[in-house]
Amino acid sequence: MKFDFDGIREVQRKFFGTLYNSYHFFALYANVDGFSFAEAAIPLEQRPEIDRWVLSSLNTLVKKVRENLDDFEPTIAGRLIEDFVDEQLSNWYVRLCRRRFWKGDYQTDKISAYQTLYECLETIAGLMAPVSPFFADWLFGNLNTVTARKKVQSIHHTDFPALNEKLIDESLEERMQLAQDASSLILSLRKKVNIKVRQPLQKMLIPVLNPFMKEQLQKVEDLIKSEVNVKEIEYLTETDRFISKKIKPNFVALGKKLGAKMKPVSAALGSFTQNDIAKLEKDGNYTLLIDNEPLILQVNEVEITSEDIPGWVVANKDKLTVALDITVTQELANEGNARELVNRIQKIRKDNGYELTDRILVEIEEASTLKESITRFNDYICAEILADAVELVPKIANGIEIEVNDVPLKVFVTKKA
Repeated sequence: MKFDFDGIREVQRKFFGTLYNSYHFFALYANVDGFSFAEAAIPLEQRPEIDRWVLSSLNTLVKKVRENLDDFEPTIAGRLIEDFVDEQLSNWYVRLCRRRFWKGDYQTDKISAYQTLYECLETIAGLMAPVSPFFADWLFGNLNTVTARKKVQSIHHTDFPALNEKLIDESLEERMQLAQDASSLILSLRKKVNIKVRQPLQKMLIPVLNPFMKEQLQKVEDLIKSEVNVKEIEYLTETDRFISKKIKPNFVALGKKLGAKMKPVSAALGSFTQNDIAKLEKDGNYTLLIDNEPLILQVNEVEITSEDIPGWVVANKDKLTVALDITVTQELANEGNARELVNRIQKIRKDNGYELTDRILVEIEEASTLKESITRFNDYICAEILADAVELVPKIANGIEIEVNDVPLKVFVTKKA
């Protein structure tokens, strides 16, 4: 068999590097708080929804990995583990829960976050052990040496992770996928129009195909708004026509199926109304009459796109469509400046070697045109950077030159004695 060094490097970066970073993040804050899994496991119903979601996804992963290993498909099993670590654990759970680890007292919410992430890492070590024995043993050893939850010295002396069907919640996984897809679409729109994520925006619109879809989205609404930095979400029903859509055949999907009928089907799609498109999206199929014969068209056999509206940008994926209001008012701009300033000062904290819990004092030359932003959002800035005060002063002799949204700024940061 061919051996691909580039493929090894890609797996090293995407999987092992990502898993190591997730473990390193956990270990960093667990050591700060002295977490050793000494507390009783918090019952599932008392854990936040995002903890219940990742544990549900984890057990769905266990189920699929066991099925594929039983079918002698270790490659598929390995890729399932890789996808979970990259897309679910690292890019979603850890990233969205960072604040829970580094802020707040060591109470139920923080303990739940530690226990949940620990359980994920421990289970992943068990799942990957047959295909990556050494890294799995290293990860297990680092975890178990502190907690002693398993009375063995090696991951290879433990049972393979067991499936807990009671932890799987398909409805929860579905709505979290909706949140991930909606967030991904909005972030791609921000990138398209070059608006940074730290710049708050006012509103996004989501057309809903049925009441259940709206209910699912409403349950993850706060998460979506936080992820994409948008203040409100408005849901459009099928009677709203704010967003206009276009439809055309997916020639790859329909080519073999239709043959000579492709031309009349293309013509029929060209005459579709907005109601016709909405019905196809809602039902998943649409019956056309071609040469007096019924032809059932599936939603995955067409390409549906949305047209941008003045002041808005629109994107869609499968049945999900989003529209983003890209108007930046002065108030939104001030908040965006404050968020950028927080980012710059956090970097100064890191460069100065301050500890995570060190409190600081900050002085800023008041000649800056960002005075309104700093004054208006002073409390927010202080809370985010652990500052006792952020003061505007006439002149700074020995400060650091930074830029906030292309505005030069001189700041002086010192650790509180």
